[in-house]
Amino acid sequence: MAEHNDFGKLGEDIACKHLEQKGYTIITRNWRFDRAEIDIIATFDNILVFVEVKIRATNDFGLPQEFITKGKILQVTKAANAYIEQEDIEQKVRFDIVAITKNDKKFDVLHIEDAFYFW
Repeated sequence: MAEHNDFGKLGEDIACKHLEQKGYTIITRNWRFDRAEIDIIATFDNILVFVEVKIRATNDFGLPQEFITKGKILQVTKAANAYIEQEDIEQKVRFDIVAITKNDKKFDVLHIEDAFYFW
């Protein structure tokens, strides 16, 4: 596996741990529809949460969440709609971002709830 893929998987692992510590239940990871992928699907307080994870080794070129484009948001929402239809979901839905930056030997984690409303 390529080094950047390993780093991305590490980011998803960190995000899952962070979410679980906050009381989220992880349903699945890396759910695919067509060419779109949802990094994490979880539940929290009877809300279905679709989570996009972005990890960066440095903030020198911008914050991780700044790398989520409108096109990526459209892909994630399209995949989320497919998941909701496939699983016949009838509950409130939310889109979050978990932005992670490596800071020396530790990782800074920022969890942005309802993130797509800001883009």
